[in-house]
Amino acid sequence: MKTIGLLGGMSWESTQIYYRLINQQIRDQLGGLNSASIVMVSVNLAELKPLQHAGDWPAAGEFLAGPAKVVEASGADLLAICSNTMHRVADVVAQAVSIPLVHIADASASAIHEAGISKVGLLGTRFTMEQAFYQDRLESLGVNVLIPPAEDRTMIHDVIFDELCLGVISDTSREKYLRVISDLTAAGAQGMILGCTEIGLLVEPQHTSSPLFDTAAIHAEEIVRQALA
Repeated sequence: MKTIGLLGGMSWESTQIYYRLINQQIRDQLGGLNSASIVMVSVNLAELKPLQHAGDWPAAGEFLAGPAKVVEASGADLLAICSNTMHRVADVVAQAVSIPLVHIADASASAIHEAGISKVGLLGTRFTMEQAFYQDRLESLGVNVLIPPAEDRTMIHDVIFDELCLGVISDTSREKYLRVISDLTAAGAQGMILGCTEIGLLVEPQHTSSPLFDTAAIHAEEIVRQALA
């Protein structure tokens, strides 16, 4: 088994999901008392958020590059960023280390293709929905992406930072998200990418008939696959 390196804390609410899912899958596949070999550095989201909202992505990249080096120096054989948004600086992080980076969008595209779907709605932070780094990666892998209109993007973004990252799960916010999912489905989306690792805390398969692609779960599965390869 390879040692998994995780960059977490963005937010810790979803990082704990990674830890649980990775260890559950290792146990299920290897049996007995087997658990994952993990090295993790959990960063402070309160320090990172101002860089994100100021658009200072070079500084944000350096913010994660240092911890990535620590993870590698601690014995990790592969690296994963436990956040969709911070894949905005995935190239910077990957260049800072010599171990491979497990990219969340690549894993998600594979899951979408396996489901026989080619067009999806994308929910996430404004950065993930509006900037090219995520959509372009998916499009290059053959996934057609629809995003909500501007007002809905703002609502989705605010719920993530003001509620989900703080562990707040609101029925009212869930209904708003479900309305956006319904609108995107009407516009031709065959499924929904939960493109922020916290959204799966709010919207689950029982809440909608639209196929959901929970990126935290998908990413964790791919991390385990590579760790056991």
